[in-house]
Order: sequence, then C-alpha cells, then structure tokens
Amino acid sequence: MKALKLARFAFATSLTLFATGCLHSNTYSFALWGDMPYARNGDGGKDGAKMLRVIASMNDADLAFTVFDGDTKDGASPCTDNAIGQEVVALFDKIQAPTVYIPGDNEWTDCHRLNNGGYNALERLAYLRKTLFVDSFSFGQTKMPLHRQGVAQELYAENSRWQKGGVVFVGLNVPGSNNNKVADGRCLSDKSARTQADCEADNAEYRARDAANIAFLRESFRIAGQQQAAGLMVVIQADPSFDLPETEADNERQKAGFDGYDAFLAALIAETKAFSGQVVLAHGDTHFYKVDKPLADSAHLLKNLTRVETFGSPNLHWLKVSVDIDDPNVFSFQPVMVEGN
Repeated sequence: MKALKLARFAFATSLTLFATGCLHSNTYSFALWGDMPYARNGDGGKDGAKMLRVIASMNDADLAFTVFDGDTKDGASPCTDNAIGQEVVALFDKIQAPTVYIPGDNEWTDCHRLNNGGYNALERLAYLRKTLFVDSFSFGQTKMPLHRQGVAQELYAENSRWQKGGVVFVGLNVPGSNNNKVADGRCLSDKSARTQADCEADNAEYRARDAANIAFLRESFRIAGQQQAAGLMVVIQADPSFDLPETEADNERQKAGFDGYDAFLAALIAETKAFSGQVVLAHGDTHFYKVDKPLADSAHLLKNLTRVETFGSPNLHWLKVSVDIDDPNVFSFQPVMVEGN
C-alpha cells in the first residue's frame, strides 16, 4: 500500500504541474526503442556490441526519457530469471535518461515454447512483475515518477502513465503472439510445453488483462481531455497485425473471434475519435521501422492517429521523437541510425 500511495502522490503532483504549465518545456525529445538485444540475429550474435553503441548514442542525445517497447531477448532462448530479470535491470540502468519498460512476448507469452525453456507463461509474467516493477519509478540513472495501474509487484503494475509538456503517455502490457489469447485448436504443439489447462488459464488471463488495459486506456484519455492535452501516446509491444499474420497458422485479423487485439483497437479508435489532440500508437514486434496511419480503414481514416513502429534486431537503431505542442502534428519522428550497427 505504501508503494501505491507514493505512486498516487507522484501522479497527483505531476497533474498539478501539468495543469499550471510548469511541467518543463513544451518542446522536448525522447527515444523509442525495443526488440533488442537478441542472441540469435543471423549475423554471428553481435547484438552485445551493437547494444553498447545504441546506449552510447542515446546517452549522447539530449533526451527527456526513453521508452523500451518490449522484447529484451530473442524468441528462441530460455526465459531464465537472469535473462528476463537481472540482465534487463542492468541494461536499462546504463541509460542516463529515465527509461520506461513495456513487456514483450519474448519475456513471458512465448516462454511456453520448448526452445524458450518450456516455462509456464503466467509464472513468468508474475516473475516480471515481482522483479521489474517494484516501485513507482522508471529505470535509468535518472528516475522518473510513474503512475502504475496496479500495486507495485502485483497485477497490472507494468501498466504506467506519465505526463510531460502537454502530452500524456501510457504504457500497456499488450504483447505479441496474439496478446496471449489462444485460439481453439491451437493450444497443444510439439514445440510447446503447454497443457490444455495452461491454455485455459492463459485465455482467462488475457480476458482480465485486456479489460484492465482498456480501462486504463480510457482513463488516460479522460485525463488528457480534462487537461486539454495536445497529444497522447500509447506504447505497447505487439504489432496488432496491421500488415502481417500474427502467428504461423492464422491471420487473426481476418477471423472473427480469433484476434486478441479487437477490443483494444475498438477502444483506441473510439477514444481517438472523441479526442481533439493527436494520438500515437507506438509498438515494436515485427522489427520494421514505419510511420503510417493504418486505422481504421481507407474509407474511415483517423486523421489524428499515427502508428509508429520501432527498429528491432538485427537492426539496432532507435527513434527520436520530438514534441512541440505548437505544431499541429505535435509529434515528429527521426530515425537515428547508430554508427557501426
């Protein structure tokens, strides 16, 4: 309860500063990055050296904060405590700017795979919460207060919100591999240690977390509206299958009842339509840098919503996002190509 009270106090303070116009400058830059470092990347496993260059590049920039949008390891290596815990803390704390972490599928959803060690995915998610979300502050050598949806180390502690210079930021646990939703007939596999009971538990977890994510998203839009925010950015890990099938066997976006992102996207679309400012959905997952407007469809373009996807291994680079609330677009994006990578 002490951690929750601290989080509420920090967020209430940030709201006051935001409302009075004292929350730093209305122009600033921050970094988006993710899907790194990977052990297997097709080029001899050189992500270690590449990662050091990425960190040095970000540390040389004048950044208000950085946001890591998931996948701290590759999808074909064991989900050990060290790989998804201690090594991650050590990585993020090399960064001078405050750093916010959003979990990816490689850290928990996909850990049931035999080449990931055959773990129980929900046990790994619980471990992440206990290990990486222990208080109401970011990672990084400089800490930043965050408002967490849940009590530290417990359910939904990984969902966070913060504000700076006329913009509301929201980080949500929406991972790849169909948001941990298991379609009928897709549970058991010779590549997985999952049982049918595991899959039923995964689907129950998906439903509860999806509802919590949507509630936190709606609350964040409400706050942004009350504060007359110029913009709102939502950061998740999953690419919600705008371009490619999510899994090997199915394109969930084309099958009613299969897709794990339908309710979340419907809420995002509805809230964006009702919001007067600019909205950005940032994610990683498929490792292709892109900036576009994929929602809702070609006949119903959401003019105030932009999707940005970050780089990923083996292309270890980062994205510089600049904020200017006097610019009608609010957000501008610059890929930073790290020399030597």
